[in-house]
Amino acid sequence: MGEQPIFSTRAHIFQIDPATKRNWIPASKHALTVSYFYDATRNVYRIISVGGTKAIINSTITPNMTFTKTSQKFGQWADSRANTVYGLGFASEQHLSQFAEKFQEVKEAARLAREKSQDKTELTSPALSLTSHQILPSPVISSNGPGEDKLFRSQSADMEVTTERERIKKMLSEGSVCEVQWEAEFFSLQDNNNKLVAALHEANANVEQWKKQLAAYQEETDTLRQRVSKVAELEAQRGHNSLSEVKEASPALEELEQLVKAKDEELQQLKGQKGRCWETDEECEDTRQKVQNLEQRNVDLEHRLRLAEQSLAKTLSEREKMLHEVAKVAEIMDMKIFELGELRQDLAKLVESN
Repeated sequence: MGEQPIFSTRAHIFQIDPATKRNWIPASKHALTVSYFYDATRNVYRIISVGGTKAIINSTITPNMTFTKTSQKFGQWADSRANTVYGLGFASEQHLSQFAEKFQEVKEAARLAREKSQDKTELTSPALSLTSHQILPSPVISSNGPGEDKLFRSQSADMEVTTERERIKKMLSEGSVCEVQWEAEFFSLQDNNNKLVAALHEANANVEQWKKQLAAYQEETDTLRQRVSKVAELEAQRGHNSLSEVKEASPALEELEQLVKAKDEELQQLKGQKGRCWETDEECEDTRQKVQNLEQRNVDLEHRLRLAEQSLAKTLSEREKMLHEVAKVAEIMDMKIFELGELRQDLAKLVESN
């Protein structure tokens, strides 16, 4: 009954979630009038906001309280007596600054009032106990929207209760363009926040998917590297074996060719001797047998020569085929490494954007 209004403004009221202590819970759907009051009987300052018949804020200001600006249009303070944290969303940064300045002034006045109360100094009137740092109870500022500040002055410190109630009801019932703007902005911010959360979840899911794909590419690259190393070892081993076989086969081929030539010469000599010499039937038969043996041996040597040439050609063909396979594996590995680089760049861009 003895409280006098000091300053009023309109704001959206929030209270901290008592369960999580992290999320804000709206105290009303629309902006409400928030006022500073001075209780002359108890010599205390309060922040009061009434919604309908319910007092949404009834916070006694103490010297150890602090009002914190958390954004350009939002501020908060903690009330240990009510065991909660109040948050106010204003229509503009100017309204927030006015409320914060008034909070600091009222807190200083509460500190001085507590010191005088502790000294047991009798106060005859609130106006007599105010210092240069305290707030006069007469000016009442109400901001109903940007550029619509209204100045209310109390006609008397002893105004009647009915007049005060009617004035508070009038203040609470006044419509405000700021209310509609704040409500639209609030729901727009909620929608944008939901969209950002959904985009963040989608980006996180894409990051996890790309990480799995990157791990699969790395595993595939390691497998290809192992295959290339094995193929290189086999190619080197086969190349060494083929060279050894060629080196070993070359002297054998030369020896066989020389042996064939020698037998051909011997055969020609025997044929010449057969035509020139008079021989007995036994000698002719013996010579004929030798010629047949030499011819058979010549055929065997030619067969062995053809087999050696076929083996050499097969070895060279396998070597060419192995070299072609190594080239294909190397080309696939280069493509995978290129894709891996592009994937790492996309992942780095995504991490930077997040």
